[in-house]
Amino acid sequence: MAGQRINLMEIKELILLKKKKLSNRKAAAILGVSRNTVNSYTKIFESHEFGYDELLNLDDEALNDLFPTASEVEGRRFEELVQYFPYFIKELKKPGCTLGQLWQEYIHKHPDGYKSTQFHHYFNKWRKKEKGSLRIEHKAGEKLFFDFTGKKLEVVDKKSGEIKELNVLVGILPCSQYTFVIALQTQGKEDVIKGITLCLKYFKGVPKVIITDNLKSIVNKAHKYAPQINRTAKNLGLHYNCSITATRPYSPKDKALVEGAVRLVYQRIFYKLSKHTFFNPEEVNEQILELLDQYNDYKFTNSSLTRRSEFLAIEKPFLQPLPSQAFEIKYYKRLKVQKMGYIYLSTDRHYYSVPYQYIGQRVEVEYTQKTVEIYLQGKRIALHLRSFEQGRYSTIKEHLSSANKAYSQWSLDYFVKKGRRIGPNTQQYIDKLIREKEYPETGYKQAQGLLLLIKQYTSNRIEEACRIALPYHRHGYHTIAQILEKGIDLNPEGVDKTSSIPNHRNIRGKHNYQ
Repeated sequence: MAGQRINLMEIKELILLKKKKLSNRKAAAILGVSRNTVNSYTKIFESHEFGYDELLNLDDEALNDLFPTASEVEGRRFEELVQYFPYFIKELKKPGCTLGQLWQEYIHKHPDGYKSTQFHHYFNKWRKKEKGSLRIEHKAGEKLFFDFTGKKLEVVDKKSGEIKELNVLVGILPCSQYTFVIALQTQGKEDVIKGITLCLKYFKGVPKVIITDNLKSIVNKAHKYAPQINRTAKNLGLHYNCSITATRPYSPKDKALVEGAVRLVYQRIFYKLSKHTFFNPEEVNEQILELLDQYNDYKFTNSSLTRRSEFLAIEKPFLQPLPSQAFEIKYYKRLKVQKMGYIYLSTDRHYYSVPYQYIGQRVEVEYTQKTVEIYLQGKRIALHLRSFEQGRYSTIKEHLSSANKAYSQWSLDYFVKKGRRIGPNTQQYIDKLIREKEYPETGYKQAQGLLLLIKQYTSNRIEEACRIALPYHRHGYHTIAQILEKGIDLNPEGVDKTSSIPNHRNIRGKHNYQ
């Protein structure tokens, strides 16, 4: 009972004052006690089915029995509070819930209960005695931790017998400790992003924050307060509507929980996998998923709860829904729009058209496995389906001016067919010329120049020049042009095939290479 204890005479006097309908404040002033004491006794009066006259008619012993001692009241109050503690533990895992809010809920139901300071003191003292109480620091659906295991799994190449190592990525939701494990071929950007997306698919939801160790595939530059996350990881966060960050360097506490999960994964997954031989990553991951289901169904020590039960009851309702489409990695290049109205994507050796008014300007190119997008100063000016046909052109006719539309037909086949009209040697020479160029447009332009020599020379001379030059190590427009200009094609037997390097005593002979 809050407030001080008063004797029987004061209790009877208080009953008389309340019978006269005096306020608690005035009654407290008359009795010389605190208002909280009067409030407490008044509530006890009202809780019994006695009127004030009936209370006054009770003998001293009966009246005294209506009012418990301070120790009795304190014991009852504490028992009432402790019954709420397991409920508070679960509520604190929910996003936005604080101990202050729980105290307000408690005091609303128990106006005579403990004030805020005592409430926090008793709860924190109880919490320290409970195993695993530190987990309440993590809110449901708030964080997802990732880290690679130090140890690796192995697969055997069936043909060569070579043993190849697989990297193992572990993801854990700290509130429920629900865990995901996957074996990846590398720790590169593509594999790490693949692991994260498959983890979110396994959880069927997205947390507010994804926290990785300082992986090079995610972090450009580690920092204690503001790590620099790379562009691909930022795009991943935008796609899934969550933040991507990294643990602080040299701060082991930041990743203690995921490292604890790694140790358990060694015991319950790695050890069992070591008894089998695998020949590809797919077989390994199939077995990992089976063992992972068992792992998430293990009961916590001294508890009937499991990671799965905690995940379903506490964490899953607070995960954000997955987007309708899976994330695709975007790659970036800064390129110049060529005179012919195309950009050249060297990754695929393919050309994509750009509106002709942007010829000569530098543009940003973003591409995925499916699309190629071209931007200028943040504005998209072209969109294409990605093509993997080398040396080909993807063209939107509206992009080309009338002068450039002929370029859209340029390809290896286009120039080979043009060369065939002059003759088989020219056809063969053009084919070799274009194929040996790393940059196809260079080959196309030289082939175009070679074909235009027909304006100066006859078909027979061009054919003969190409026949002479075919055995050469390199092929190009200037070779044919010089042969024609010097008239070598008119007297092929007179070509000087001797070495242009003069004899010199420092030049080694063939005997040095026997």
